[in-house]
Amino acid sequence: MAGQDEGHAYGPPWGFPEGVPCWADATLPDLRAGKAFYGELFGWTFDEEAAAEGRYTQAFADGQPVAGLSPQLPGQEVPPAWVLYYASPDVGATANRIREHGGQLLAEPMEVGDLGAMLLGWDPGGVLFGVWQPGRHPGFGRVDANGAFVWSEVVTRDPAAADAFFPGVFPFRARRMESAPGEEMDYLVWNVGHRMVGGRYVPPADAPASAAPRIEVYYAVPDCDAAVRTAERLGGTVHSGPTDSPFGRMAALSDPQGASLSVIDVSTTRGEPPRMEP
Repeated sequence: MAGQDEGHAYGPPWGFPEGVPCWADATLPDLRAGKAFYGELFGWTFDEEAAAEGRYTQAFADGQPVAGLSPQLPGQEVPPAWVLYYASPDVGATANRIREHGGQLLAEPMEVGDLGAMLLGWDPGGVLFGVWQPGRHPGFGRVDANGAFVWSEVVTRDPAAADAFFPGVFPFRARRMESAPGEEMDYLVWNVGHRMVGGRYVPPADAPASAAPRIEVYYAVPDCDAAVRTAERLGGTVHSGPTDSPFGRMAALSDPQGASLSVIDVSTTRGEPPRMEP
């Protein structure tokens, strides 16, 4: 997970190399309710919905952009969900690679004013993701800090498809995380250069429906247990945790509208990180 290397090696002012997660937003039917939930959960503040961007709302932590809340678009009715965006220098070229590797496009490459360009797609196993080509908006203004993005993992029941697709579309180098004795875990870590930028996880066969194909995004909190209590008080649902790990104390939850994400306190760790295969 993030934080297991030399630290904050990307993001403004250095820019986001191709394939690095550079933005995340939640598509929600009720933006007002979303702002109330996430504002209290993470302490976020929000800008005013921009009519030109379909009432799209940015969230800020300590004055830096860390996420977006997006209304559901007509004709693109998908369940409420968090969407992770990977950086690209050319969304048109990335769209071609998505098609070549068996993926589909939910939203064709489009310009977003002078902010940048984007697309939305699915991998062959049904994992929804986005691609962002920065213009005036580079993406995250803050990562690896409380209230900010810290990690992501593709959750899929079709690992062969994901393992062929994502490193074919983006410059990912895959490394397998070794399982603990007596434990079977299918988890890959993707690197861009020397930086770990995401994982690929296969849930166990008896996992609940919340483990549907998706990219799980992790946002950092100073106290995982307190965040869980806040989420439940505000009408959210806790799917697992809080759980201790070598990477932090974490929990998986969904907001009252059904969009799922995870929270993690990276300052509270327990145990040694699993070994990585070369």
